[in-house]
Amino acid sequence: MRVASIHTYPVKGCRRMDRDTARVEPWGLDGDRRWLIVDEHGLGLTQRQHRELVTMRAVSRPGGLTLDAPGLTPLDVAEPTGGETIQVRVYRGRPPAPVRAAGPEADDWLHRLLGRDARLVWLGDPTRNLVPWAVPAEVGAELSFADGTPLLLANTASLDSFNDWLLESGSTEGPLPMIQFRPNVVVSGAAPWAEGEWVGRWIRIGGAVFQGAAECGRCLISTIDQETGERGREPLRMLATRRNIGRKLLFGLQLTVRTEPGGPSDEARTVSVGDAVEVLDWR
Repeated sequence: MRVASIHTYPVKGCRRMDRDTARVEPWGLDGDRRWLIVDEHGLGLTQRQHRELVTMRAVSRPGGLTLDAPGLTPLDVAEPTGGETIQVRVYRGRPPAPVRAAGPEADDWLHRLLGRDARLVWLGDPTRNLVPWAVPAEVGAELSFADGTPLLLANTASLDSFNDWLLESGSTEGPLPMIQFRPNVVVSGAAPWAEGEWVGRWIRIGGAVFQGAAECGRCLISTIDQETGERGREPLRMLATRRNIGRKLLFGLQLTVRTEPGGPSDEARTVSVGDAVEVLDWR
């Protein structure tokens, strides 16, 4: 098995960055979902409310990122290390996280994009933002603005199987591209749906080791075309028929990062396109 592609999402809910290589940190891939757009109450905004976010490109760089969207002048934003400290929530049910506000220039840019008041915030210290459940020993509990675990893995063979189901059903929506599922690491060379057998297993990818936490239950965002913002009924309709397990519509594998004492430093822990993927015999 090999890594087929790598993706990060510098601003949660916005367009992906395609990567050749990425450093693995306890809270996920470097530059992944460290920024969040919130409303006037400090609650995260996503494609559920604003499908136009699929058009917003955020390109991360050391010390900041650049925002771009059709009809707007690109804006360079520095990490607000001295910005206003506020508390925000990714979702209503999630604990608050301490963040830094990016400032009025970024907020004005977002207002022009979304047509409403919004703020851009930065998670400067992920060590204070923890996954909302206990994790095994030697697994990092830190989290970026990801939904529940630091990374999402997807399997090309599972997508091929899913698209075969769509073709057999006569659906007019297929085939779906992998980007509609918004993964971080895509692997090839595995059997269809093999990732479901990796829950609880250690998985070595490149220079890092992860644990399979759970298969990923999909939400309405997976029905949004990540190029156009148009909403359909797939993949949820087909997953409800073929992959409805425990009342969750499953596609992909959520991963946590193994951070064993004496292991490789953050600088040495990287994943790259073409890296070998190995499911280890031990748990």
